[in-house]
Amino acid sequence: MEFVVKSPILGFEQIKKMKLEKVVQEDETFMQLKSCDNDGISFTLVNPYAMRSDYEFEIPMPIVEALELKDNSNISAQNGRIVTLNIVCIQEPIQNSTVNFLAPVLFNFDNCTMAQVVLENQKYVNFGLAEPISRFFDFSQQ
Repeated sequence: MEFVVKSPILGFEQIKKMKLEKVVQEDETFMQLKSCDNDGISFTLVNPYAMRSDYEFEIPMPIVEALELKDNSNISAQNGRIVTLNIVCIQEPIQNSTVNFLAPVLFNFDNCTMAQVVLENQKYVNFGLAEPISRFFDFSQQ
């Protein structure tokens, strides 16, 4: 599904439209976000709720307005067709990959818009910029 970018991913302000796809068809844990400009830019995203139950934050009003959300809590917003995902920095081996919980990406499936939210690390001290994915997934079966 394609989304219009209302608040860009930091460092990629030139991208105005992106496509969100599942990595594995039957699973929504990991997703791929690709630029629609055929410039090769893509991001691996992960569903934060597959890793932690405490992931709750306030969505800044400019983002609420840009995405036309009814609520400014990411938890309340999940009741609609709003999806919160986080960027994964893939490393080799996969256990060394990290998740950015301080800059989630929100997707509004009702109007096909998306935005990255940058959270204040002083306000959300339990969320890291580069948390090891191995803290949340068991890779011992690999």
